[in-house]
Amino acid sequence: MTDMKANHCIQCTVTQCRYHSNCDDYCTLDKILVGTHEANPTEDQCTDCKSFRR
Repeated sequence: MTDMKANHCIQCTVTQCRYHSNCDDYCTLDKILVGTHEANPTEDQCTDCKSFRR
């Protein structure tokens, strides 16, 4: 976990991520990368936050 300032433009509930705000359900990064693990994504479960770090 980090004590960096929450970015209120990026909501996040993944508390296991290194970039998750300790105080709120927000990311502390300035920007994130969203990608997919599917050749033809059709549902939200097909997308991934590529900025996630354990």
